[in-house]
Amino acid sequence: MSKYFLNYLDELESEAIFILREVWAQFENPVILFSGGKDSILVTHLAKKAFYPAKIPFALLHVDTGHNFPETIQFRDDLVKELGVKLIVGSVQDSINNGRVAEERGKNATRNALQITTLLDTIEERRIDCAIGGGRRDEEKARAKERFFSHRNDFGEWDPKNQRPELWNLLNGKHFEGEHFRAFPISNWTEMDVWNYIKRENIKIPSLYIAHEREVVWRSNSWIPVSEFLRLEEGEKIQKKKIRFRTLGDITITGGIESEADTLEKIVQEVSAMRKTERGDRSDDKRSETAMEDRKRQGYF
Repeated sequence: MSKYFLNYLDELESEAIFILREVWAQFENPVILFSGGKDSILVTHLAKKAFYPAKIPFALLHVDTGHNFPETIQFRDDLVKELGVKLIVGSVQDSINNGRVAEERGKNATRNALQITTLLDTIEERRIDCAIGGGRRDEEKARAKERFFSHRNDFGEWDPKNQRPELWNLLNGKHFEGEHFRAFPISNWTEMDVWNYIKRENIKIPSLYIAHEREVVWRSNSWIPVSEFLRLEEGEKIQKKKIRFRTLGDITITGGIESEADTLEKIVQEVSAMRKTERGDRSDDKRSETAMEDRKRQGYF
């Protein structure tokens, strides 16, 4: 009798597709959390495969901070048009205008944490019972604690000690009114897996991931891109460097790295030699040792 073997990327793909189909089977109004970053793009691509030849059955939910890379927004809009899916946008600026959150001040001010309130308000308003994210366990120690189906209470809070067991790939999405779940179909993927898969599948990605010339400022041990939201401090000067971004977020907090990787092949080679986590250039994660977990407990992605 012949045996059927999958290579490791096929196994990861199969697992992720299984999770996505389980979400569709168990929840009434699930969405994909879409940031325009490589992980959410990957999840969207996997959803396309999971339900082909039908359209993706999930809407894309983007929490818009108002401080985005222009390239990210353009990529988002182009992809939505190409796939013919529904786009839901939660605006942090609207949350500020409505008095739901207060804008941070100072040199390292960011709207990153403000996304929590906007996200939870959108989930409640739209009666979303599952938000599918692109979080991976290798990214950060708080995300390493996540299950495939991650329960959130009726305040949108995450308790890592009160999660459902997932023995034998049995996933339990039952919840009370007001509660919801986050699902993480690519939890077991690494950054290297993501790039190898993007290369294999020839998935479109924003140009920000490719090395290019850009005006930047050296701050918090990272090259922070110059934008209308950046306020120069004394002694800081604008420089032009060939950089790329390993992860995308608010333009005010996302640091780039100097790089010559201007093709997917070069990116794979570069990532294989990296010894620093991809979120190591995100200034919001440098605020404290538990910055990510503190935000996640409050309802962050």
